[in-house]
Amino acid sequence: MDKSAQTNYPIHDILKKRWSPRAFSAQPVARETLLSLFEAARWAPSAMNLQPWSFVLTSKDEPQAYERLFASLGERNQVWAQSAPVLALAVARREREPGKPNNSALYDTGQAVAHLSAQAGALDLYVHQMGGFDKDKARLACGLPEGFEPVVVLAIGYLGDPDGLPDDVRERELGPRARKPLSEVVFDGAWQVALPELAQPAGAD
Repeated sequence: MDKSAQTNYPIHDILKKRWSPRAFSAQPVARETLLSLFEAARWAPSAMNLQPWSFVLTSKDEPQAYERLFASLGERNQVWAQSAPVLALAVARREREPGKPNNSALYDTGQAVAHLSAQAGALDLYVHQMGGFDKDKARLACGLPEGFEPVVVLAIGYLGDPDGLPDDVRERELGPRARKPLSEVVFDGAWQVALPELAQPAGAD
């Protein structure tokens, strides 16, 4: 199934094909392949090079840890995420040092996850990021210490068959992708001042 983005301006193929499926194959992901994803995350930029992110990795090869993290997901996510062979919890350290908050921690952790997702695409893997989970359950499931915040749960794996999804989930899986136009999110020097290039569709005369 090809759901490559239909872009108005050229972008890299890895970014065009990145999307968040709900149908995952049962095919396991080799540990060395997974480590390439986290190596990509390791090299993400961060404020003051603090690298505030961490990841707790679970897979169906280690079912007890996997089930503990899976149990933290909301019911709507559990419906489809149960097919993913790998679940990982992205964690942010919220303080630079005791008593000194790192206000960039969540942003930087998001950058690390973006790097991970791009590397996944290069390896024909897919990542679905989930904010729909119980942070307290995830914290307990993964044994997080104080000062470390669960940010997002990642389902990771190879693309599966959407026919195995419930009807409502399959409909979303097969539906078209959509994004706001650039004119709504990129402004020229001040808020909501339109860029001249975006006043008409790309490529228009």
